[in-house]
Amino acid sequence: MPRKPRRPCGHPGCPRLAVEGGQYCEEHTKTERDRYNRYERAPDINKKYGRAWKRIRDRYAAAHPLCEMCLKEGRLTPVEEVHHILPISQGGDHRQSNLMSLCQSCHTKLHRELGDR
Repeated sequence: MPRKPRRPCGHPGCPRLAVEGGQYCEEHTKTERDRYNRYERAPDINKKYGRAWKRIRDRYAAAHPLCEMCLKEGRLTPVEEVHHILPISQGGDHRQSNLMSLCQSCHTKLHRELGDR
């Protein structure tokens, strides 16, 4: 079966083709990600999710290696995300009682239901 043709890069004036499944070419993917992180992402995000969060997240994922929502439904899915039950922005913290290990699809589904993404 033939594949879809690649689209042009979304960066103004760039003549290259975008990477497979992406919006920009290889060069502009990095510059657009950097631009997003600098100008559109909340400036205090690194205070909330810094090096300490990465260590906490890795420890929690090692202790809970399967998605907790899938496990309730009888499926064994490896963990991809560690989710805050009460978000940091609403006064939550990094305590284990406020964390939940999830696969990518359950994490997306949960945020879609909450309406915050």
